[in-house]
Amino acid sequence: MANPDNFSLQVSGMHCASCAGKVERSLQALDGVANASVNLATETAYIDLLPGQDRQQLAELAADAVRQAGYQPRLQ
Repeated sequence: MANPDNFSLQVSGMHCASCAGKVERSLQALDGVANASVNLATETAYIDLLPGQDRQQLAELAADAVRQAGYQPRLQ
C-alpha cells in the first residue's frame, strides 16, 4: 500500500539530466511538496508531501506541472 505522504509519477519525454532537472524543479515549486526527485533512467518522479496535504490533489497538481514543463506524466 502506498504511503499517503508520498507518491510517484512516470514521466516520459525526458532525454537528459537537464530534462530531469526541469521536472524536479517544477515539482519542488508546488505548495505542499516537501521534496521531489527524478530518476532519469527509470523515468520516475518521486514526490514527498508536507504533513496534512491532500495526496490526490497534489498528484493532480504535479501531473499538471509536469505537462507544463513539456513532459508526459502518468500516476503509478
